[in-house]
Amino acid sequence: MLTPENTVIGFIGTGVMGKSMAGHLLKAGYPLIVYSRTKEKAKDLLDQGAQWVNNPKEVAEKSSVIFTMVGYPSDVEEVYLGSEGLIAHGKSGSYFIDMTTSSPSLAEKIYEEAKKKGIYSIDAPVSGGDIGAREAKLSIMAGGDLEAFNVVRPMLELLGTNIVYQGTAGMGQHTKMCNQIAIASNMVGVCEAIIYAEKAGLDPENVLKSISTGAAGSWSLSNLAPRMLEKNFEPGFYIKHFIKDMKIALDEAEKMGIELPGLALAKSLYEKLVEMGEENSGTQALYKNWKE
Repeated sequence: MLTPENTVIGFIGTGVMGKSMAGHLLKAGYPLIVYSRTKEKAKDLLDQGAQWVNNPKEVAEKSSVIFTMVGYPSDVEEVYLGSEGLIAHGKSGSYFIDMTTSSPSLAEKIYEEAKKKGIYSIDAPVSGGDIGAREAKLSIMAGGDLEAFNVVRPMLELLGTNIVYQGTAGMGQHTKMCNQIAIASNMVGVCEAIIYAEKAGLDPENVLKSISTGAAGSWSLSNLAPRMLEKNFEPGFYIKHFIKDMKIALDEAEKMGIELPGLALAKSLYEKLVEMGEENSGTQALYKNWKE
């Protein structure tokens, strides 16, 4: 068993979600090594007793279980497969858990390279945004060896409430693509419903009371629609990262020979927001496409 007494955890990426996730591990008593490209983002964790290091190499050398929560597949590739990365400097018997939403093929490549060094690699992307991360209520979808998943599951339970093993390496990422596909089209519907309510002269907040608990109910309707009405477009999940996810899903769909018109539409609407300078806003800023 991996316990706080025999396990040092490394955490790379302390952004909007990563900071909260790392904090839960620290509060559970695990010694925590942290690295992020911007040290200031790790300040709260350092104040709570986490130890800072200067690069992924040092994280690998000092930790036996390492979580990563970074931005893009290119970041994942550098952190894991770079000359100063985790696999090059990781210890045999270590567990690597990438919680970034990344490409399934990259997850498979990392798994194979890690296996050569006797390292267990799990792709475990999450859903639930900043709220889920803060409240430790994330949905976690995992791919990799079942035995390795079972070993680290108690740690995952510190971060989420819906933890499902999906299969071999890359299957966690494929599952996350399903999640993002469902959210993308739903976000368009949420925005259209609110705009319709406003144009019809309804009180949108009152409308949400009726529709959010019925057949139209969704996480986005309950959690992001109120932010739209409050004109709160701070990121729980960045538009730039959502576009990245949608591109991965469309690329994977093309490889499988399937069309996803709803996803393609949502991606085009979000790309309009980037042209408006909204790439660092939260995904609920999609509402602005109808208002500005």
